[in-house]
Amino acid sequence: MKRKTLLVMAMLAATASVWAQPETKVDATQAPGQASVTGTAKVTAKVVKIDAATRTVSLKRKDGKVVDLVVGEEARNFDQLKVGDVVNAEYKEALSLSLKKGKGPLSMHEKEISDRSAPGAKPGGTVGREVTAMVDVVAVNADAKTVTLKGPKGRTVDLMVEDPEQLKGIKKGDRVQVDYTEALAVSVQPSDAK
Repeated sequence: MKRKTLLVMAMLAATASVWAQPETKVDATQAPGQASVTGTAKVTAKVVKIDAATRTVSLKRKDGKVVDLVVGEEARNFDQLKVGDVVNAEYKEALSLSLKKGKGPLSMHEKEISDRSAPGAKPGGTVGREVTAMVDVVAVNADAKTVTLKGPKGRTVDLMVEDPEQLKGIKKGDRVQVDYTEALAVSVQPSDAK
């Protein structure tokens, strides 16, 4: 599980590197036949300049560096942004692996998550996705503490499983369920908010 935790931390850091050194948190849990990793990265920046013609917002990070971001037309309420506003972004990612035998065909279901701020409010919202897949176990290596999974599109993934108890009862040919969720939430607070 340590290798998977490090991978999630690296992905979170890469996602937030445009902003600043993010405040990150990673939680890993294990139970018989199940493992999950959840990671969160939070970043904050202050609006220091707005170019309405190009929809470019200049954000000052905690380290003093200024980063320019172009805000697309899909972002509602751009005209509500003001110099001095504080932008908060939070990225969450979760992977849950249930090493329980499943039935039915290989499958993958993806659901988009989106929510925009109300008209007239400060810009913000949430975007993300939830993916549930039924995958095949193509190999189990107890010595290496790995399980190799193959999804409906033929892609294989090797996952580290630190606890040997997790691998008991799972063998090549079994079908297991994997759940993955990621979401990015952005909110803007007026400059006088604390």
